[in-house]
Parts: sequence; C-alpha cells; structure tokens
Amino acid sequence: MEDTPTRSDPDEGGDDRAESSGPESDGSDGGAVGSDAGATDGDGTELDALRERVDSEYDFDDFGPEDMARMSAEEWDAAFDPDTWITGARLLERVEAELKSRIARREVFGLLERVREDGEERIVVYSDEGYAIIRPSGEVSGRGTVLRDVEPIVALAAMESYEVPEPPEDWSLPHPDTVPEGTGEFGNLMIQVVAAIQLIAGVVLIGARVLFGLGGIIAPAIGLLFLFVGVFLFAMVANARLSDRFRSEEYRNRLRALREAEERPDFVPVDGEVVTDDTDTD
Repeated sequence: MEDTPTRSDPDEGGDDRAESSGPESDGSDGGAVGSDAGATDGDGTELDALRERVDSEYDFDDFGPEDMARMSAEEWDAAFDPDTWITGARLLERVEAELKSRIARREVFGLLERVREDGEERIVVYSDEGYAIIRPSGEVSGRGTVLRDVEPIVALAAMESYEVPEPPEDWSLPHPDTVPEGTGEFGNLMIQVVAAIQLIAGVVLIGARVLFGLGGIIAPAIGLLFLFVGVFLFAMVANARLSDRFRSEEYRNRLRALREAEERPDFVPVDGEVVTDDTDTD
C-alpha cells in the first residue's frame, strides 16, 4: 500500500488565501507606518534631550581623556555626529594646530611629525612611552599616554563648531636645560610666612607661661598647637619642593632621551618620510 501525501496542493485554495490576506496586510502595513513615524519622532526628541544634557554636563572647550572615558556610547554618539565630522586634509591641519597648542601648554608630551606613508599623509605623535597615529579619516591608533591624550583632541578637531586656537611660533618641547627646578615658589613662600607666624606665636605663649606665669594651662596648650602647626607647614613646604625637584629632573631626563634619539622609537610602526613646508605635496 502506497503512502499518500498529507500536504495539500499549493495551488488549492490559493485564491481564498490571497483574498483573505488582503485586508489584514493593508491594516498591518498602515499600523507599521504609523508606529515607525511615532518611533522616529520619539527617537528624535530623546536625542535632542540627550544632546542638551551632554552639552550642559561636559565642557568641550576643556575636553580631556577623563571626560572621554566617562562618556557612555550613547552620549558619545549624541555629542559627536559622524555625519558632520571634518575629515581629510582639513582634519589633519586642525589636529596639527591643536596638538601644537597643547604641546606648548605642556598638556601633551611628545614630538609631532607629519609623515607620508602609502601615498597618504598622517600625523604622528610619539614620546619615550607611547605614540599615536592620526589618519585623514579620523582613525586614531597607538598606545600609552600619548594615545589617551590625543584621542579627545582628534574628536574636538573633527567638530565643525570647535574653534582650533592658533599655536604659538615656539610650540615645541623645551630644551632640558631651560626646565626650572619647580613651580609655585610664591605659594611656598606664603606658607612659610604663615608657618613662621605660627612658630613665633607658639613660642610667645609658652614663654609667657614659663617666664611670667601668665595664662594658666590654656596658653601653653595653644602655644604647643601653634608650634605643631608651624612645624607641619614647614615640613609640607620641604616635601613640595622635593617633589617639584624630582618631577623636574624626571621631565628633563625624558626630554634628553627624545633629543638624543636619532630616529623614532622601535615601537612606532611608521617608516614614512617627514612632510615639511618645503616638501612637495603633489
């Protein structure tokens, strides 16, 4: 006995199915169009609200690595619209100018070069501890603190609304011998004056009690407190000066290492020639 197929012929009842599906499909399509329009309006309102919140929460005139790390993916997309990003040679010019200004203000530590490799100009920033490569598309690659510092700079330079400052003529890293021993000497001097006043007051209060028997027990107690505060302030100034001297010496050593290197560090994957103002860009 032969098995008979249980599946009905596809042609049977085809017209009935087609006719019955017509109104349902029309209704569902209309609902889909309406829901899509509503979703689009809702998404646009939410995006505008998110952009307003991002603009109020972040200071894009002083946008740094910490702000970039704190941003969520949704906030990033709202703040930096990829459809309006600047790219190409203009982006490289803006990034180069912004980096020169940051290097001049000592916010970025590194040597800056504009190179041509594989028929494409790129910007390379490198130090003894890391590097960053910026391509005309806005793509940034690298490692270390240099990459961390450069990424938000590229994002800012790619924004049409951001005004890139004009870099100073002498924007490069300083000579090691010109780096001062430390900063904030005026503040240290003021703290020393306050500390000296505290010590004098403490000695006077204790001396008044010892020599003249004045003030009971309260005067010596306050005098000891003044002495303690004065000694603490002097110790704080001494520690600050030692820290400044150590940081200055470390900074000078890094500058010497960069100056003494005859070529880029081995970890920088760039072999292209340096592009200068005299280089033919054709």
